[in-house]
Amino acid sequence: MTVLTVVQSASLRIGVTRPTVLFAGTTRELLELQNAVNDAAKMIAFDSGHDWTALKALGTFTGDGTSLAFDLPPDYRRMLKKTQMWPSSSPSSPLTHVIDSDKWLGTQVQNFSPVLGMWTLIGTQAHIRIGGATGALGSGDTVQFYYVTNKVAQDSGGTAKTEFTADDDTFKLDDRLLTLALIYKWKQAKQQDYAEAMSDYENALFERIGADKGPSIIAVGRPRVPANVGLAYPWPLGS
Repeated sequence: MTVLTVVQSASLRIGVTRPTVLFAGTTRELLELQNAVNDAAKMIAFDSGHDWTALKALGTFTGDGTSLAFDLPPDYRRMLKKTQMWPSSSPSSPLTHVIDSDKWLGTQVQNFSPVLGMWTLIGTQAHIRIGGATGALGSGDTVQFYYVTNKVAQDSGGTAKTEFTADDDTFKLDDRLLTLALIYKWKQAKQQDYAEAMSDYENALFERIGADKGPSIIAVGRPRVPANVGLAYPWPLGS
């Protein structure tokens, strides 16, 4: 569904005239709808705290032998909840993540030399040390990691973008979830009764998050065992 179709689907439930255009319009109502649908999309993508599969992106830092800090990707929103950085120089072991900034500063002042390398985030950069306070990532060596992109929409040609700006843009996540979120956010903004709309959205959100984790392995029926295998009794047999 395009973003225009999503808004048209929600229009009857939010009490507005079904629009024929969205971003080509300049009336107050259309401007409010533009803002509301973009806000709803970002709420789904970022406020749930879930690492949506469709929003995961692979980042790569390439060392030059001297750089100690690397700019985060232009579309970076945040790290995954369980992000690890994997260096090409030791592919069997990820770098150690130092979360506490005081601990990181201490390792630099003490010129601490990590066995496997370490990293932390400061400002809009990732700081990486392979050995000691000046242990830069080697020239040509890489560090790879996954992160959450801030590009929640895409145009008709498939190019990702941070928000909807055209009527034929599409949402990178679930269209029905976007429709329900738009209804809920619109009613809330207009100071209407939004309790039921919020409940509908939250139920759909939890279902989509559960489905986004992938299938679970469920054993159905009797367990299979090799032929001619008996039971092992926890006591002596016979006399």
